[in-house]
Amino acid sequence: MNQLREDTRLPTDERVRVFGGRRILALDGTEPEAFATRGERIVASGSRAELLDRFPGGELIDLDGALVVPGFNDAHCHPSQAALARIRVDLTATQTPEDLREGLRARASAVPAGEWVVAQAFDERRPGMGAVDRAFLDSVSREHPVVVVHYTFHKAVANSRALEILGYRTPEDAPYGGQLMTNVDGELNGWLIERAWLDPWLPGSGRDSIVPVGEESAQVAALAEVNAELHAVGITSYCDAIVTPTEQDMYSAALSRGRLTPRVAMLLWHSYFDEASWTPSAAPEDRLRLAGVKLMLDGALSGGTCLCQQPYASATGRDNGLQIVSDEDFATTVRRVHAAGARVAVHANGDLAISKVLDAVESLPKPEKPINHRIEHCSIVDDRIIQRIIAAGVTPVPFGAFIHFHGEAIEAFYGTERAARACAHRSMLAAGLAVAGSSDFPLVPIDPLLAVQSMVTRRSRGGGVFGAGQRLSVAEALGVYTHGSAHATGEAAVKGRLTPGQLADFAVLDKDVTKIGAEELRDVAVRSTWVGGKCVYRDSS
Repeated sequence: MNQLREDTRLPTDERVRVFGGRRILALDGTEPEAFATRGERIVASGSRAELLDRFPGGELIDLDGALVVPGFNDAHCHPSQAALARIRVDLTATQTPEDLREGLRARASAVPAGEWVVAQAFDERRPGMGAVDRAFLDSVSREHPVVVVHYTFHKAVANSRALEILGYRTPEDAPYGGQLMTNVDGELNGWLIERAWLDPWLPGSGRDSIVPVGEESAQVAALAEVNAELHAVGITSYCDAIVTPTEQDMYSAALSRGRLTPRVAMLLWHSYFDEASWTPSAAPEDRLRLAGVKLMLDGALSGGTCLCQQPYASATGRDNGLQIVSDEDFATTVRRVHAAGARVAVHANGDLAISKVLDAVESLPKPEKPINHRIEHCSIVDDRIIQRIIAAGVTPVPFGAFIHFHGEAIEAFYGTERAARACAHRSMLAAGLAVAGSSDFPLVPIDPLLAVQSMVTRRSRGGGVFGAGQRLSVAEALGVYTHGSAHATGEAAVKGRLTPGQLADFAVLDKDVTKIGAEELRDVAVRSTWVGGKCVYRDSS
């Protein structure tokens, strides 16, 4: 178990540090007593004595905790939006309609006349919030366009001035893949579904977004604050699942200022993709890199708008969810991205949407260098779809903790049978797929150990169990959130295991998660988090 293993290919001009722990779970089948790092990489593993003998003068660091694991890697989340919300109007903690109104009025009074007032993370499930609509927002301002973005990012609500600017007068003005909701009298009530608000928010190159950018210094400070919170739960890497030039510039500014502490991969929203200017991604070990291009094909799993093979009473008021883009436009974009050698990452929840993604991928010419395209969420599958995913070489990126947060809602929309196979981690792993872990933060908390608990128990916070046959072991769930996520961004060769040649990204836990009850997992604390052998978080309690 502690046999000396070494990577002799790495540079020798930096000081070696030897990290020891009470138990180190390398997730490559070994449990070394210690590992040695030089620069940002692990150069050897084995016993403390072997490593100190091999590297005389190496600094010995005994990690204070019960278990050392590879750093958690969230393959689909939106930290840039969590950061930008903090410099707009952040509704995360807003509990009442009165607080919402006052927060929006305060922002409207502080910005130039006619500027967009944008609030994020609205939750209509809170008491009284269900009454927020066009008329409510008109009471905030009729001069400023006001838009309040739902916490799922699948819908938003706007005031009359915003609807006027967007050219929305009747339900028929909605773009393909979007809806404009109405009152009982047929008048627009301000709610914009999917592309009805996504298109103005993410309009593409050469067009202005309705969302104000804010000062660079404020962006970087907010991003650093969010990243510190992610490090506190053991995250060392993540893939930001929608970026535009605005978010790219924010990350680049943070990097140039020395304030980008995690490793960040990015998915560029497809309307900003230009094959003529697309360049190969940076090296996997780089702190910031583009990992692919993001598209959306259907709606939300928990919101009841995903596109399914069998009809259901969806939140659209119809017997199925929304298709966001036409088959022809979708296939054309996938071909363009693939031809540029870039990874396609498609949001597809329902089994019909997933099948359409596979139809497009299966029609692509085989490139010289394989590209593992991704299906984001990949929520409702069956055995036949899984076999198609394997044959196509696609990586699924299902939700980690959605059963915990939304088990009852999923069952209510799609029925018991489909809920039992939603987020089918067990079926995918058993078939031999590399499966990535994702939160979709800030839609839900990003805590990886809460996601591990959800994957292990399949129990919701309401107490129901949904699909017990999809349960994972703790070790399997840890693998999903480490090397599984690294595979999804093409980084499995350098991240996700504590083995020689890989990056020294790891988390130290206060309890051994393999030896406690499943219901205790979410209460495990992170003692410290390390990126490239440097501590980026330490528990001060």
